[in-house]
Amino acid sequence: MAEQQPAFPAQQQEPPGLTSPMDPQPDHGEHSYRGSGRLEGLRALVTGGDSGIGRAVAIAFAREGADVAIGYLPQEQEDAEETARWVRDAGRTAVLLPGDLREEATSRATVTGAVEQLGGLDVLVNNAGFQMARRGSVADVTTEDLDQVLKTNLYALFWVTQTALEHLGEGGSIINVSSIQAYQPSTSLLDYASTKAAINNFTVNLAAEVGVRGIRVNAVAPGPVWTPLQPATQPPEKIEAFGTDTPLGRAGQPAEVAPAFVFLASPSDASYVSGTVLGVTGGKPVF
Repeated sequence: MAEQQPAFPAQQQEPPGLTSPMDPQPDHGEHSYRGSGRLEGLRALVTGGDSGIGRAVAIAFAREGADVAIGYLPQEQEDAEETARWVRDAGRTAVLLPGDLREEATSRATVTGAVEQLGGLDVLVNNAGFQMARRGSVADVTTEDLDQVLKTNLYALFWVTQTALEHLGEGGSIINVSSIQAYQPSTSLLDYASTKAAINNFTVNLAAEVGVRGIRVNAVAPGPVWTPLQPATQPPEKIEAFGTDTPLGRAGQPAEVAPAFVFLASPSDASYVSGTVLGVTGGKPVF
């Protein structure tokens, strides 16, 4: 029997990670995604839109006819500018909004900046997130760790969504990013997995609250996807096996996740879809 080859070369970066050092380069749909006008004229804010799934979503949204505002950390400027270039190449407006969403004022200002520069808001994608998978026990999770993970994944989710709901009208869509970790948690990601389970609850609860306003709220739960977060937060030996435990036997590419967001954002395709979590996991169950 032939020896199994590593999924990816062993590699590591410092958080939050950048796209250019990754080997191989992720596929965000730059040369494959074809739009069909499903989001024509809509205005979207994608937090964490500089790279990974966020970049793939921004590209897909733009090619479907949406203008896109991108929230990102200032140290991710290089990636954000590349994402904006692809949005503009599609003939749509790209707005860059750097800032750390762990700060309440920045979270709210990111939304108001998007509204002011896009002329309104129709779709919110709460994609910004953080994990760190180098802990051996719950005893290793420090208060500093909790602050970074919970504030990025949950506090910012609340602040951004609260402000967005001041501007979203009937037909608006909120899409949160859950994870397979909400269903099959890894012990090394205890704090991160906890936030993703909470995001599922947030999604269902908020859908029940704002449905009367004609606003839909859903989530996408990715499985292992090749993004800068992986080499920036996983030990090198984990990268070599990344994604091989899925039924499809491999990690996904960001381009393979983006169509789920397009579907949920579409006011026609998903007009009666709210309060659900759509898994894009390579076969791992989300129930």
